[in-house]
Amino acid sequence: MENSEGVKIESTVVTEEPLISALDIALFVVIITVAYFWYFKRDKQSSSSEKKPYTIQPSSLSSIEQTSNSSFIKKLKSTGRSLVVFYGSQTGTAEEFAGRIAKEGARYKMKGMVADPEECDMADLVEMKEIQKSMAIFCIATYGEGDPTDNAMDFYEWLQNGDADLEGLNYAVFGLGNKTYEHYNEIAIYIDQRLEELGATRVHEIGLGDDDANIEDDFVSWKEKLWESVCSHYGIEETGEESNIRQYKLVDCSEVLPERIFSGEISRLKSYENQRFPFDVKNPYLSKIAVNRELHKSGDRSCMHIEFDIDGSKMRYDTGDHVAVYPKNSSELVEKIGELLNADLDTVFSLLNTDEESSKKHPFPCPCTYRTALTYYLDITSNPRTHIMKELIEYASDPKDQEKLKLMASSTPEGKKEFHDWILRDNRNIVHILEDLPSVKPDLDHLCELLPRLQCRYYSISSSPKVYPKSIHITAVLVNYTTPTNRVNKGVATNLLAQLKPTNDELPQPTIPIYIRRSQFRLPPKSQTPIIMIGPGTGLAPFRGFIQERDYARKEGREIGEMVLYFGCRKKDEDFIYENELQEYVANGTLTKLHLAFSRDQPEKIYVTHLLEQNADELWNIIGEKNGHLYVCGDARSMAKDVHNIIVKVVMEKGQMTNSQALNYVKKMEQQKRYSADVWS
Repeated sequence: MENSEGVKIESTVVTEEPLISALDIALFVVIITVAYFWYFKRDKQSSSSEKKPYTIQPSSLSSIEQTSNSSFIKKLKSTGRSLVVFYGSQTGTAEEFAGRIAKEGARYKMKGMVADPEECDMADLVEMKEIQKSMAIFCIATYGEGDPTDNAMDFYEWLQNGDADLEGLNYAVFGLGNKTYEHYNEIAIYIDQRLEELGATRVHEIGLGDDDANIEDDFVSWKEKLWESVCSHYGIEETGEESNIRQYKLVDCSEVLPERIFSGEISRLKSYENQRFPFDVKNPYLSKIAVNRELHKSGDRSCMHIEFDIDGSKMRYDTGDHVAVYPKNSSELVEKIGELLNADLDTVFSLLNTDEESSKKHPFPCPCTYRTALTYYLDITSNPRTHIMKELIEYASDPKDQEKLKLMASSTPEGKKEFHDWILRDNRNIVHILEDLPSVKPDLDHLCELLPRLQCRYYSISSSPKVYPKSIHITAVLVNYTTPTNRVNKGVATNLLAQLKPTNDELPQPTIPIYIRRSQFRLPPKSQTPIIMIGPGTGLAPFRGFIQERDYARKEGREIGEMVLYFGCRKKDEDFIYENELQEYVANGTLTKLHLAFSRDQPEKIYVTHLLEQNADELWNIIGEKNGHLYVCGDARSMAKDVHNIIVKVVMEKGQMTNSQALNYVKKMEQQKRYSADVWS
């Protein structure tokens, strides 16, 4: 017999059998059983992960390895350690402090380890009491408007929502904050109090570091007293041994294939050649610079309007968000380090953690060349901290240089003063130190271990996605200044951005890695809600996006509320940025009022705060009588504080309240997101 395509089919005579055999039934039962267990096991795992969001594991590990890796208790027990130092860090400082504490633990017979709470099952804190003379120390930064850092968010929520019995846990907390912000060290203070509420024992009082002053001094002073409390609590004594053991060992990578060598990628090898969505802090998007133009009309200062092309990236942003920009150090400074240390910057190397149990195998992406490390991964322009001074001592061949480093590394009043004057006041970075102490010649791999990571820079987005869905705009002042030693220090990011000018020909356009950071700085949900915006200088940036969005709504025929903008700069004819745009928004009715303060266009200086005081009736009318929103963007150290004081005064006078009632009113505005600040120091 053949089918229609001419293929021969054999015809066979068979005896008649039932349509469903016993074997068919057995197979059917097996399939149903497997499907049942697969479905419900998956559902159970999903539910479990929702209940314990603080446990995050690398996707490449097996389930057995994941359980093992998340348990810091098992690591402590298996390696004979009794000290664990957790860090909540956004810029790397808290992580650095945690490493220094863990390293010093050896001097007090407490072998330590550093741990990222995001990678740990923090519920295991209840088991710390099983380890004799154990202790957990927390170095916690407060970020944004009193928020935990990204890697401490799940731990913070676990403390808030849980009721674990932490009796037997010994702990101490050091907070990293900035006094110019309202929520100074709020997260560290909460964690310190909450741990005690859950039954843990505070071994040493909380330390509060102020980054607006001298956070290094705050940390060192607290750390010294910490160890005194530890010795008293556990009945132990300092061994007196200085621990200068390297955390990372040098690995020769001269034989590594070129395609396996990092060249500036943040996390994934070749990630800039093979871009993958979603884009975030570890996987930035390589954006083209579409526009880079000068905003200042004259003068010796520069302010840039820059547009990042995100067309095709699938990236989405909201008005008020921030964009993170990954900079790189100037080749001039990098080459200078190579010259000072007589090093071949093109040598391929790797730094491998000597602690095999650590989840952090390398301090930055390895292997790479020294040139790559110094260009993309290491901060070579900030003021080094005292522990770097201490580590450099052994590399000084001149006794005078040795003594100077020893003095600055010490915690004596004389040492602190010398460090403050020579490093902080004179604004020396590692290059300047190597220039001014010529006998200091550290091994380059050790220097790479000591220097902190180069951090991305955040900018308020100055555009609305409603108007510019395919690009992100920023407004940035070029940072250049002369130090007391007559050196010119240049802002890492802004000087790089200044060089990235798009071309009009067919040459490849300049690019830079970016990602979007979400913000709570938002327009009211209803477009008819009136708002007041206070943004002198580049503080105007997010309000440019706000105005664009309201203008878009108006053109769509929607009702929009009053928009009042307070803007200030030095001189109208010099640094009045976006002048034509703002005047156009006033003319078409989108911007109800534009209050301008040009501080140097008349003998007496006039600032936006002066105009606010003059317009107290308008201010109260919007925030008091019409339930409007108020926004502040710019300098946190003085301007934002002055604005806050003026608001309280206006609420007192126009709302006929006492000082206490006015403060509570303003506090309630903040809680209702009717008073928002996007400030920096």
